[in-house]
Amino acid sequence: MNEHATSRPERGDRAMRRTVVVRGGRQRGGRAGRLAAPALSLVMVVSGCSAQGAASSAPSGQAVTRSASPAAQEVSAGRTKEAPATAPPTPSPPAADAAIPSDPSRLARSLTTTSEELRRAVDAWLRDDRAKGKPPEPVVLLALYQQRVYRHLARDPGLASRTYAKLSGSLAAQAKDNVTAIRDLLTLVRPIKGAVKLRIEQPESADVLLRHFRRAERRFGVEWEVLAAVMFVETKFGRVRSPSHTGAKGPMQFMPRTWDAYGMGGDVHDTQDAIFGAANYLRASGAPRDYRRALWAYNHSYRYVNAVQLHARQIKRDIRNYYAYYNWQVYAVTTRGDRRLSGPGA
Repeated sequence: MNEHATSRPERGDRAMRRTVVVRGGRQRGGRAGRLAAPALSLVMVVSGCSAQGAASSAPSGQAVTRSASPAAQEVSAGRTKEAPATAPPTPSPPAADAAIPSDPSRLARSLTTTSEELRRAVDAWLRDDRAKGKPPEPVVLLALYQQRVYRHLARDPGLASRTYAKLSGSLAAQAKDNVTAIRDLLTLVRPIKGAVKLRIEQPESADVLLRHFRRAERRFGVEWEVLAAVMFVETKFGRVRSPSHTGAKGPMQFMPRTWDAYGMGGDVHDTQDAIFGAANYLRASGAPRDYRRALWAYNHSYRYVNAVQLHARQIKRDIRNYYAYYNWQVYAVTTRGDRRLSGPGA
């Protein structure tokens, strides 16, 4: 499977469809590492897989803050009287470039607040039945900050360990899974050097994708959470539309000969066809009896296998994690540093 996708757009309207030129420069040191087969989101694009590339330290600071304002008061005729009680204001989501604290205690508080607010924002999104369309801004910004924090921790094992110790048990487990997955994927990345054109598109809606995954599970017996995790790692749910350096294509990154064998006559660029083809291939390769074997056949790296399984585990634990991952963005890893290619302000 592969890294970046371009070819032709899949069927359906796309609100965002653009080609970006990513430029790297001369590498200043360190080993590039081998180029993995998985999609752009792996090789040059960092996303929870985010995973990729060299990172510059973010300045310390609190990215999300809650301001508890004291009760307003009136002063009249020498007497103080409390103003009528009002509902506390909803915290503003973090900006797309909000600072990430460098102190583990502050970082743990920030991640805890972000995770809680993201769950509430996803719940509100799903209650309003809007998961069929564009995600609301709070979900997008909170998920982006969460992604940035986990990527930051993936590049600093010492800070990650100190931060885990400050988190609650459930959030510490979630953080460890995400950071480990990103770190594993980062080892597969070779930063971009020179100029590369990458095609980025708005993916199909989260609920439409979920229907595709569940239909594939019913037909082929492959867990939908695993299919979602593969698509997430490969192309960030179809955001990356450029072919890989090896020629793999489509939202699930198939080599042409593999697609001919397992694509069942479908269109490699069509989202549902690609998901069904991936489920067919994984079943033929050992799923659901042996997911590690099947995923290794999909991409010959046990770090890739581990990353997919860790993300799938998080989706199984709480479906809201699927909707959070859906809003993680595409990053290009270059010898000059990382560049975000999708999401707010990209």
